[in-house]
Amino acid sequence: MKHKFDSTRLRQIIRGLLIGLAVGLVVSIFRLAIEYGLKMVIAIYQIMHQTPWLLLPWTGLSIALALILGNMAQKNPAIQGSGIPQIEGQLAGSYEERWWPVLWRKFVGGILSIGSGLFLGREGPSIQLGAAIGQGFAEFKHDSQINRRVSIASGAAAGLSAAFNAPIASTLFILEEVYHNFSPLVWLSALVSALTSNFVSLNFFGLTPVLHISYSQSLPLNQYGHLIILGIILGLMGRLYQITLLKLPIWFGKLKSIQPAWYPVLPFTLVIVVGWFWPNTLGGGNGLIIQMAQHNPSILILFGLLILRFVFSMISYGSMLPGGIFLPILTIGAVIGGLYGQIMVSAGWLNATLVSNFIIYAMAGYFAGIGKAPFTAILLITEMVGSLGHLMPLAVVSIVAFTVVDLLSGAPIYESLLNKLIKRTEITTNKEVSTLSTTIFMGSQLDGCQIRDFEWPLGCLVSSIIRGEHRIVPHGDTVLQAGDTLIVSVDPDKQQAVFAHVVAAAQTQMDKLV
Repeated sequence: MKHKFDSTRLRQIIRGLLIGLAVGLVVSIFRLAIEYGLKMVIAIYQIMHQTPWLLLPWTGLSIALALILGNMAQKNPAIQGSGIPQIEGQLAGSYEERWWPVLWRKFVGGILSIGSGLFLGREGPSIQLGAAIGQGFAEFKHDSQINRRVSIASGAAAGLSAAFNAPIASTLFILEEVYHNFSPLVWLSALVSALTSNFVSLNFFGLTPVLHISYSQSLPLNQYGHLIILGIILGLMGRLYQITLLKLPIWFGKLKSIQPAWYPVLPFTLVIVVGWFWPNTLGGGNGLIIQMAQHNPSILILFGLLILRFVFSMISYGSMLPGGIFLPILTIGAVIGGLYGQIMVSAGWLNATLVSNFIIYAMAGYFAGIGKAPFTAILLITEMVGSLGHLMPLAVVSIVAFTVVDLLSGAPIYESLLNKLIKRTEITTNKEVSTLSTTIFMGSQLDGCQIRDFEWPLGCLVSSIIRGEHRIVPHGDTVLQAGDTLIVSVDPDKQQAVFAHVVAAAQTQMDKLV
């Protein structure tokens, strides 16, 4: 029997190429504009030291810009924050947004917010920009809901790849943290899109890794005890970060005399003080990380940087401006690593040449704890630093920090932000969005369960199962397995309730694994 050619993979590769090209171009311009904006702002502060009277019009301009951005963000809630929770909600079927208004407003708002020097990251907005382009591509082609989500996931992976020049980690982040789906239908298109976007970005910024940090030697095996201690510290600090970030809406809400559109005035006013005294600390922090690794600041300076980066990044993000927490998390982690290293050096328990190593390790550990995505953390820092020599220490620190946050009942930060977004926002429903997909985890309620034996919510129907490279048409006797991707048709009016019920059954581990 002659084998019939299956064009599914080829179509996914072409999809990834087209989306990756578009996203790579848009996000590279976005990243370039932010970098030039920061350079211009730092230069203006240097000029103002020579002509202090310019501080007055600069303050007025900053307040005016804050009010413009505040009004834009309040009228268009979809562009607030990093955008990653919104994309996670879209891919899960619990949230919806229009792609074009989000694309241009996030692009402009992100450049003005991040390029002004606030402690916000470009990676979250880059992911949302990429996802918006992927969504626009799918709507232009009138794709099915499954292909629409594949396009959104591919665009999101391409966005992060162009922002950090880390295509492998970007693909894994979308699959591990955002989509929770490792189906071949998804990963092939996402990986091709991320690689294509990265190629475009490299033509703008060159081949040097984003966080190229020199180190003199690998960590000796007799120093691995430090990784355990550092991981515990990062886990505790990571849980503190999660709690503080999630309480920001409550704290800002206590400013009852101030309208939310005025919130950005606070960070835009405070950033003038930061820029006047410490202009090199402005922005997301990638330049600061490299400076710390090169110059090994004193314990006092690092402690001051830790307080400054933690507090002001919270104020910046809490104002609901377009901007992410991804790079600020890595920066705070780097500061913690540098501080730990310098304290150990001063105590005589660590060689000074190893401080830059701990800066690298701590970035991965801090993100692994806060994001609950250790695989992504390890690969991301490996790609961003441009060295495979740190894999083992990165893994140790990441797992320890992840475990500490887990023991403290910390949830993935983007999932927590999505839950808050859904609670405070009237979800935009699209009557055409009538399917959801989720992967069955090992040990969950659905693992090993026959379809007929599970109490499915009213208003839903399991339409197909993706198992490896095969699509199965299910029936009542079909036994679900770990790794299966369920495709569930849903009544749009019951989408959110069905999503919560099915995902809980598919992903919550049961006692049978213990």
